[in-house]
Amino acid sequence: MSSPEPKSFFEVSEGKLAKTAIFVSGSGTNAEKILEDWQQNKDERHYVPCCIVTDRPERCRAREISEKYKVELVELDIFEFYKSRGLQSISLASEEGRKIREDWTVALYEEIKKYDLDFGIFAGFVPLCNITNYFPCLNVHPGDLTVCNETGERLLIGLHTLPVHHAFQNGLDHMRSSVIVAKAYEEDGDGMDEGHIIGISEEVLFDFSKISANDLQDTYEQRPKEKPQGGWQDDYQKFLSDNQEKLKVDGDWVVFPSTVADFAEGKFGYIKESLFYKSGQKWLPIDVIEYSKSGKEIFF
Repeated sequence: MSSPEPKSFFEVSEGKLAKTAIFVSGSGTNAEKILEDWQQNKDERHYVPCCIVTDRPERCRAREISEKYKVELVELDIFEFYKSRGLQSISLASEEGRKIREDWTVALYEEIKKYDLDFGIFAGFVPLCNITNYFPCLNVHPGDLTVCNETGERLLIGLHTLPVHHAFQNGLDHMRSSVIVAKAYEEDGDGMDEGHIIGISEEVLFDFSKISANDLQDTYEQRPKEKPQGGWQDDYQKFLSDNQEKLKVDGDWVVFPSTVADFAEGKFGYIKESLFYKSGQKWLPIDVIEYSKSGKEIFF
């Protein structure tokens, strides 16, 4: 009995450029790096960015990026959407809040379905939403998601600076960015750091030039226990923020454009949880690919 053929994440057509949307909520620097790469290497890229999508048009740079790169803009303000339905907060804590989030997701898809998208790119897209149910979406994460505990659970998960915090607290001297094919979120927010890991950056060393690792550990242990993360602006939080920014520059901006390019070319496939990479006409079972400024290395 022959082995099953790996399945591509989206239908790849010979000679046809994949259509993608770039989702932005904030500064949009990751989106810009992808668009810069696309503009500079158009003849080698197998995709076209059809639109910039934002959930907060008044609070981010989506309009500026759309105009700069001549890519159409789609706006659906999530705050106004909630307000129009009687809620002042976009929290997912209540059943009503989750229901409105699903309604917003459907409304967002209605705005972008005309582009007939093959996949999406989350370039700093904040709101949890299940647009991933309509097409695959790539997300860059500020942590090495290949690092697991003894039961196989991913350790460096969470939002904002939490992955950097987990890396430091687990004794690592470096960080990595990971690119995943995002899964739908669950009611408690779990699931967003799951999905196939298709790319990681090379190691980005922690910067201890301003404070030593021992002093950082002392600072962390003295923090109020009820606020172990966020809202406590001490040396430790500054260390996390500074290193997350370092990881964005040396990690995100390197791994994300290159992974997007390979994904658009249809080089990734899967069988259940196993990942495959297409080399010529042959599918190779792999663990992950490390992307660096000098190229890429496949880990089997």
